Amino acid sequence: MALAGASTFVGVNAVAGFIAFLIAAANEQNVGRAVFALTGVISAVSAFVGGWLLIRLKKPIPKGFGMGLMIGWALVTVCTAGICTAVNPALYTTMFGMAR
Repeated sequence: MALAGASTFVGVNAVAGFIAFLIAAANEQNVGRAVFALTGVISAVSAFVGGWLLIRLKKPIPKGFGMGLMIGWALVTVCTAGICTAVNPALYTTMFGMAR
């Protein structure tokens, strides 16, 4: 179930991150920064609070899925240098050339 939780986080984060980049690219620089910050907060809260709540159920299947959500957040953060979970400071300074 940990693999299922991690895979679920990766899939949902890919869609949410793509939408965040589209919104940031279509708007001015400050709006883009706010979108990335909001996406990062929602990503971390959904992974860790949702995972913690599932772990507290103390049943094997939800516990494994909750741990997988947390593991998925950590793997995505490490493997993408924090870009896909919006913890990379470059998102808020250079905006990867999306600044107008």
